[in-house]
Amino acid sequence: MSTTMHSHRRTRRAAGLGFTALVAAGAFGGTALAQSPSAGEPLNLAYLSFAVANSYDAPMLAAAKSVAKNQHASVTVLDAANDPKKQLAQLQTVITSKQYNGIIVQPIFGPQLIPTIKQAIAAGIKVVNIDQILGSDPSTAAPPVPGMSGNIVFVQTEIGKKQGSLVVKACAALKKNPCKVGYLYSVKVSSLDTAIRKGFDAVTAGHGIQVVAEGETFYNPANALKASQTMLQAQQDMDVIVGADQGATGAEQALNGKKVTLIGYGGGGVGLKAVKQGRWFGTVVQRPATEGKLGMQCVIKAVKGGKPCGGVDVLAGLPDGGIVTKANASKFKAEWPG
Repeated sequence: MSTTMHSHRRTRRAAGLGFTALVAAGAFGGTALAQSPSAGEPLNLAYLSFAVANSYDAPMLAAAKSVAKNQHASVTVLDAANDPKKQLAQLQTVITSKQYNGIIVQPIFGPQLIPTIKQAIAAGIKVVNIDQILGSDPSTAAPPVPGMSGNIVFVQTEIGKKQGSLVVKACAALKKNPCKVGYLYSVKVSSLDTAIRKGFDAVTAGHGIQVVAEGETFYNPANALKASQTMLQAQQDMDVIVGADQGATGAEQALNGKKVTLIGYGGGGVGLKAVKQGRWFGTVVQRPATEGKLGMQCVIKAVKGGKPCGGVDVLAGLPDGGIVTKANASKFKAEWPG
């Protein structure tokens, strides 16, 4: 997540917009908000952010707000600050308040939100999920809950697989076997990081790659700096450090002249520049602004009585699958600072 997350997405087929948004309004008993407001009646929408301070979230939220403003919709932003328990409580509060026609959810740990989301849908609230996978299957963009109005996401295991392929290539270029890797989680308890690591392990297995140290960054370069320093002190001969772009940024500051290959994911401005300059071996693109835009369009359409948007992988169709190296970095445009 990244919060790379993380972040660039190209436009794909209009018929395939995928999302997972949450619209909550009157579950937990009582009367739900009207599904389609009367003409001139304001649209009140809740936006559940995983972490407003994350540089990956900012363009996503800005794009969503821009769409809402043009559609005369009011948006209340709730910041979970990377805390899954807090996000669940926020979702429950949104529903019981009976103030909202729709909810966009950007989940930290999606599976725990599903029972509450089902209550919102049952109450007639439109729910759209964006960015991260809501259900228990991180390998698909299909909506995980019947009745959802949309699911606009990146497929999490694919990020891990793409990052793993970069590590395999980097280790081959270094001619290292075994190749010693330091792995930086962003939020280790999150379903996102679990899925990314699963994809990473699947691709790197059998290639002589050893994860010899781990750290956690919370998408913060300063945390990544400290975690990387600790890993490098414990493993003096580390060959590669891999993490979200924020993690790679902090790791770069920790090297102090050491020759360690860096690999990120997110494809923000910082990451793309580092790859173009050859300072990082590679990164994987994400598209947060596209997700925010499409997610807000979807929930407003649903509240006004339109058809569901379905599920969409916003990374489908990117050049080279969104895997960025120095050779192809000019093909990509950053959707977030990094």
